[in-house]
Amino acid sequence: MIIQKEFTLTPHRRGFHLITEEIVRNLPQLPPTGLLHLFIKHTSAALTINENADPDVQTDMEAIFNNLVKEREPYYEHTCEGDDDMPAHAKSTIVGAELTIPITNGRMNMGIWQGIYLCEFRNRGGGRKIVATIIG
Repeated sequence: MIIQKEFTLTPHRRGFHLITEEIVRNLPQLPPTGLLHLFIKHTSAALTINENADPDVQTDMEAIFNNLVKEREPYYEHTCEGDDDMPAHAKSTIVGAELTIPITNGRMNMGIWQGIYLCEFRNRGGGRKIVATIIG
């Protein structure tokens, strides 16, 4: 069985946003065992799994990425879409556009402290489209 569903996330401001529950709300019933593949259809945002308990993680991740990839670097050539655009593309490449999560007993099989994050790298990214593919 393969099921695929596309949906749009609620728009988020720039930063790292825990979206596990929003993902679950948009999924059909999961099979007893299988895989869930999530793909974000954008080049200036990303998906990752990280700690879901302490909100300081979100703040720290934003600070780390802003330090790693700075805005307004003199060597950027792609600058016509704003100061945040080229850094957003680079950050998205570093983090990645997809996740694969095992399904066990009809649920995503993640660690107790793991959550799914939207990494929004644009100041105004808008609703981000996700393709969820369930294999079971």
